[in-house]
Amino acid sequence: MIQFKGPDPLFQDDSLVKSPRCTRFSIQGGSTKAHNPHPAEVTMNTHKKAMISKMISDLKMSRRHFLKTSAAGGAVLAAGMGLKTELTALATAGEASPDEKGTWHAGTCQGCTSWCAKQVYVVGDRAVKIRGNPHSKVCVGASCVRAHMALQQVYDPDRIKTPMKRTNPKKGRHEDPRFVPISWDEALGTLADKIMELRDNNETHKYMLMRGRYTYMRDILYDRMTKIIGSPNNISHSAICAEAEKFGPYYTEGYWSYRQYDVKHARYVLIWGADPLAANRQVPFYTSVWGDVVGRAQVAVVEPRLSATAAKADEWLPAKPGQDSALALAIAHVILTHGLWSKEFVGDFKDGTNRFIPGQTVDETTFDEKYTHGVVSWWNLEVKERTPEWAASKTGLPVEQIKRVAADFGKAAPRAISWVGGGPCMQVRGGYSSMACHALNGLVGSCDNEGGTLASNKEYTTKFPKPDAFMDEIAKKGKKHEKIDQRGRLEFPALKEGKPGSAVLTNNAADGILNEDPYEIKVALGYMNNFTFSCTQPERWERALAKIPFVVHLTTNASEFSWFSDLLLPNTHHLFEKYGYVKSIANGYRHVTLMQPVIKRIGDYKADETEVPWLLAEKLAERGFSNLLNHYKTYKDPETGKEPENAMEFSLFALKYATQSLWDPAKYKGGDKFNGWEAFLSTGVWNSDPYPYRKRWGKMKTATGKFEFFSATLKKALEKHATNHNTTVDAVLEVCRYEARGDHAFIPHHEDPYTAGDEAAYPFVFVDHKSRLNREGRSANCTWYYDFKDLDPGDEAWDDVAKLNPVDAKKLGIQSGDAIRITSPTGKIECTAKLWEGIRPGTVAKCYGQGHWAYGRVASKSFGKTPRGGNNNDLIPAEYDRLSGSTVRHAGTRVKIERI
Repeated sequence: MIQFKGPDPLFQDDSLVKSPRCTRFSIQGGSTKAHNPHPAEVTMNTHKKAMISKMISDLKMSRRHFLKTSAAGGAVLAAGMGLKTELTALATAGEASPDEKGTWHAGTCQGCTSWCAKQVYVVGDRAVKIRGNPHSKVCVGASCVRAHMALQQVYDPDRIKTPMKRTNPKKGRHEDPRFVPISWDEALGTLADKIMELRDNNETHKYMLMRGRYTYMRDILYDRMTKIIGSPNNISHSAICAEAEKFGPYYTEGYWSYRQYDVKHARYVLIWGADPLAANRQVPFYTSVWGDVVGRAQVAVVEPRLSATAAKADEWLPAKPGQDSALALAIAHVILTHGLWSKEFVGDFKDGTNRFIPGQTVDETTFDEKYTHGVVSWWNLEVKERTPEWAASKTGLPVEQIKRVAADFGKAAPRAISWVGGGPCMQVRGGYSSMACHALNGLVGSCDNEGGTLASNKEYTTKFPKPDAFMDEIAKKGKKHEKIDQRGRLEFPALKEGKPGSAVLTNNAADGILNEDPYEIKVALGYMNNFTFSCTQPERWERALAKIPFVVHLTTNASEFSWFSDLLLPNTHHLFEKYGYVKSIANGYRHVTLMQPVIKRIGDYKADETEVPWLLAEKLAERGFSNLLNHYKTYKDPETGKEPENAMEFSLFALKYATQSLWDPAKYKGGDKFNGWEAFLSTGVWNSDPYPYRKRWGKMKTATGKFEFFSATLKKALEKHATNHNTTVDAVLEVCRYEARGDHAFIPHHEDPYTAGDEAAYPFVFVDHKSRLNREGRSANCTWYYDFKDLDPGDEAWDDVAKLNPVDAKKLGIQSGDAIRITSPTGKIECTAKLWEGIRPGTVAKCYGQGHWAYGRVASKSFGKTPRGGNNNDLIPAEYDRLSGSTVRHAGTRVKIERI
């Protein structure tokens, strides 16, 4: 039987609708509420019903038969780029017979950066259920809503199912691309021709690769192919995600990566701008153990919005946006003046007398440091003046709350976690906030310690063969050009791992393209990215992509990025249809978890990081450039020594090559041990040895080998960048919009936020946050996303709401349910008002994820024309924490709110 849920499939511009749902319960803000079932608000008149009945009758086929025939024919985009309704009216997933028995297969969910090991239940050719893989010691068999939503993604009737090419040469938001279906042979042949034109003209640097969500097969396409073609322009999405979180830990303890938190042994968990129960790394793990955590430890959350985690915390600290570092420094002040720092890790005064007295300078020779560097310098330069009273004036928090949290955190040492999320870091001056918040872990000795913050466990995957021998003179010359994102310029230090110009500036690439600075881009390939939606001030990307003569998009669903593309290539879904692997950490372990094809592809999809580059390499070889194909042929099957002969063999052999040390007994180095490839593939996940606590004490990868409160590591990096530009560190900081001068540049310190918009014209600070239902911003075409949206505290099902404090709303004459317009200095959106006490007065909070004008019939009111809800990024200016290269998302802009 055919059931329609969501918008009427015959009319893609229908108004907002709701799909049926069963009675359920959800936890919201700590309370439980019941939801009664309601009918779908889809009205079909007699004529429309007759049309549907006739369509189904004429087709005279089962859903399973339709699946096979539609896969062969492909799903063609009609005028306006909407999918043909006579095809998509029927669900393309097929139905399993009630008598069929299924089997479980290992896989991996990439719905967020948790990267959890999963198992997929497959009946016939269809995936019907997802569960956590019980073999993983990282996510301990747990799962979350994101994994289950993958079923709606893989069987989304709006997925592109065959390659397509643009027939309208004009590019713009209001220009219909008029895509028509073509073969893979034609599509990749066209791309190969464009690449060969660049090589013939010695312009290989004008080729650009843009990466979104990836697996660790990424280097095949992202690195090796780009280098062998001869371009420096492999641009990842990393800087629009959370790079600034890595800045603080690197320039204090020499660790540039995300961290894991030993919550099972912690006694205090202080969370800064993160929401581990909804939208952080390892959501399933933290959700599964959080009941025990709150029973054992105190939890405090610093966030202007009452997040899901804050609703379960002992303390909610709704600080003013951008003032996190003021609070962190006040906590450090209390810890030092009350003698609560870790003597074991930090050290102590030689005579045992505490000389950390508010406002007084301390003689550095009186203190004997152990595993840290510069604690007294930090006190003298910054902390001695940062009293709770001072912090209260900055943050708007009560003095007594600041003192209480600081004292309780210090008393819990060393089992006290300072959990640094994006909130303090993804700001114009966020690098120093990241350092200030993370410095608390060093102060209480929780860094690399039981019940504290941990680095990654060792793992033993193998890098793919180097490309150097396959780079000819054209490639070597092209590779030497400056990158299009302008990293490393005076105003963009981008100090990844202490190296100037080493971090990506994803969002700034749009300006490089628009200004043809340092040169123009002629050919661009993007995969699993949507920068025209996911980057701040995205209209810049619309203009940038329209400027590039030839753009290819490799994706599952046509999106805003696709709208400006010349070729659309249908991609596989990571959980069900491709080979690959990823790595993740939590619970004191690291796992390597596999992807593998477990269902029959219902469209003519190819895997982005393996099949497509192989097939393109074949096309290039046909045109006389065989270097790339010859490189890929070196990825031999470790079991047989056989060279790959086709795209699927290459995918499998490359995966086995990269993971051989995990499954081959002869290569065993540690962690789980397998007796061969098939055993590893069946289990689907390898676990590391347990975390070696304190192993890094005194051996940190900083300039001093210690945890640095005075960062000699940052001093070295900034001085090198200044020398590169024949200037001073102070001049670098000035052009990069920081306040620090002199030695303040090298310590965790406070700087007031740099926020766009005059307060008189734009009275509210905009707060962006993420949903527990967002699958990397790709959930918006799933009806389940809207059905359960009210699982996010303050949000509403089937609506896109901006949360205002009732005190602010009363002044504006706004009620819940009112249509409102939010305007910033760089853009505006329309959505619905929601009065909610869970947001700090003077701010307005809105969840990221809606506002697509091109992603599918559910995601948009009218595909290619009218968005459903508003995209937060339209409001946020394209600004950066220039020391890390990170895009600004927090405390970045003020807004005004008007009732429509």
